[in-house]
Amino acid sequence: MRYILTAVAAAILITAGAAQAQDSQEGYYYPKPSVTETYQARVATLPDSDRSRRLGFVTALSKEFDARPYPPNYLIFAKGDEADKLIIVGMIDGQFNTVYRTRALLADLTSSARLTQFFQQNAIAEYATFLDFLKLLGFKQVTITDGVAFAQQIKLD
Repeated sequence: MRYILTAVAAAILITAGAAQAQDSQEGYYYPKPSVTETYQARVATLPDSDRSRRLGFVTALSKEFDARPYPPNYLIFAKGDEADKLIIVGMIDGQFNTVYRTRALLADLTSSARLTQFFQQNAIAEYATFLDFLKLLGFKQVTITDGVAFAQQIKLD
């Protein structure tokens, strides 16, 4: 009986470790997601999209935020071994505490992305979303959080 209990305990620990390894950012950068979704992208990842390109994208956005004469409403960063998990953290209390507010942010980011030269040159500006843009860059998931209690996580397929 003792051996069975030891085996069961070991299995539980291994399973818990595997689950934690899948999303090591949960509990550190954001709470457990209240909402999880899968977005079926309308585009494929670009062949030359790699860790370096994703980090460059996030760095460029951060630089743009820093250049503004006011503090940012949210921060964006990439995590994961391949920097393929985008995390957006609201910096204003109550800002991204519902799925509707996070979706509004994504809609606003879509409007901005459609104005970029990249979207215009690739003739995708009319139908692509910010999530499609992330897929082009090779991101696999995006998590938006209020930084307190709410998080929405979207897997990009």
